[in-house]
Amino acid sequence: MRGNATLENVRRYRAIASLYRQTAAFRPNQRQTLLEQALEWEARALSELEAHFGQREAGSSPLQSWMVETSTWPMLNAA
Repeated sequence: MRGNATLENVRRYRAIASLYRQTAAFRPNQRQTLLEQALEWEARALSELEAHFGQREAGSSPLQSWMVETSTWPMLNAA
């Protein structure tokens, strides 16, 4: 369940960053500040992902960290 919450947070952070970039396109006077805000939200998303996957890999062997769970990829299961 924690993985789904992490991915939802990342999705939200990136959506917010996208809104800042879109707004920057229409507000040239505030462009620099808005783009800086977008970078901050992208950095939050990245740090959230790094924390999640760092935590997962810490509890598994190096071999397991390279393995993919095909149950999370429905199209691969269908093949």
